[in-house]
Amino acid sequence: MRWLTAAGASGSARRGNGDGLGMGWRGLLLLLAFLVSGSLLTKGGGRRNARQVIANGGAAAAAALLGSWPAFAGAIAAATADTWATEIGAHSSSAPRLITTRAAVPPGAHGGVTLLGTVGGVLGAVMIATLAWVTGPRDLRLAGVVTVAGVAGMLIDSLLGATVQGPNDQWLDNDAVNLATTLAGAVIAAAGWRLYC
Repeated sequence: MRWLTAAGASGSARRGNGDGLGMGWRGLLLLLAFLVSGSLLTKGGGRRNARQVIANGGAAAAAALLGSWPAFAGAIAAATADTWATEIGAHSSSAPRLITTRAAVPPGAHGGVTLLGTVGGVLGAVMIATLAWVTGPRDLRLAGVVTVAGVAGMLIDSLLGATVQGPNDQWLDNDAVNLATTLAGAVIAAAGWRLYC
């Protein structure tokens, strides 16, 4: 598969087995929605390796094995929102701004955000939230919780990129930030579902 390296395909298959065991076909559908949409938006298809698969999907796999649909969907929504924001934002005609200071930064800089990218990220979170609602509990509060978790994860990713990751990955690299992003999405969705539902 041109979207994954050999190691990435192996890791994705193992992760898919975990998602399938925990969430069945609906979990695999959300996973496929993230993988296909992200790969189509990424220039050249964006071949993912095993570490990237774990970084983007480890939290969702853990949530699936624990049987938490909101946490699973929240993790996938965060990964999707972050990917869409990055890839759609790359087409912005205005320069990215650092999320912490609003200073202009070069395209692709860690922590840089654009209006176009942010809107794209929100749409990615909404897509996953809609699928989670259609295939899971038909409760609009679930869609709202998953959307919020996805958008929050995307913003946390940018905040971490601007602070602890920085221009030279001095504290965390991109995979570690992505793992933190999806963990945040899972925790926020699970907490929101428990609080409001």
